[in-house]
Amino acid sequence: MSTAGGRTAAGLWARAGDDVGDVPVDTPRVPAREAAERELSKPMYHENDPSFLERAIDRFWEWVNDLFSAASGATPGGAVGLVVVVVLVVLLAAGLWLRLGTPQRTPPSEGTLFDEGPRSAAEHRTAAEAHAAAHRWNQAVQERMRAVVRSLEERALLDPRPGRTADEAAAEAGQSLPGHADRLRAAARGFDDVTYGGRTADEQAYQRLSELDSDVERTKPLLSGAAQGAAE
Repeated sequence: MSTAGGRTAAGLWARAGDDVGDVPVDTPRVPAREAAERELSKPMYHENDPSFLERAIDRFWEWVNDLFSAASGATPGGAVGLVVVVVLVVLLAAGLWLRLGTPQRTPPSEGTLFDEGPRSAAEHRTAAEAHAAAHRWNQAVQERMRAVVRSLEERALLDPRPGRTADEAAAEAGQSLPGHADRLRAAARGFDDVTYGGRTADEQAYQRLSELDSDVERTKPLLSGAAQGAAE
């Protein structure tokens, strides 16, 4: 019995020793992670990675997608409702652009009438006719308005003054030419719209200004009381 018991105990210890030898040895976590990071940092694993620009573009489109998703969720009708709102905003902006014209930094009231050296009324008329012949109506209107004001200065109905605006010239000239005061103010507004307001002139606008120039040239001014007494 003792002999058999000894053989059984020896067999059990032998099998236990074999099982211990088959148990794998565990590597600590921190060294294993560091080893994996060193391995993955090798250039061979990053040859096909996206560039910085590609990653930035991807991030941008992800942001746009998130923004669109959030906006569509907050808009009645979801994505369809958001598209309708965007279309309406674009149409409204286009309508305002066409109605108001191109925004200008310089207000019309601050623009001066003459932006070059002094020229005679005849020279301004010649330049206006040349622009009109080439269908450059904006420039033609500008030069014709300058001809009107320069002609009034040459006739001593206006004092030559640098920096005068078209509105100021029309208001001053209307005092001695009251019969043309409304047309002079309208001509000044047309000059400002073309020069500073981004509007486009046409042939009819130039013809009206040409007729005003001829009429003003033929009209005798209304003299003041003192000037009238001196003339008599």
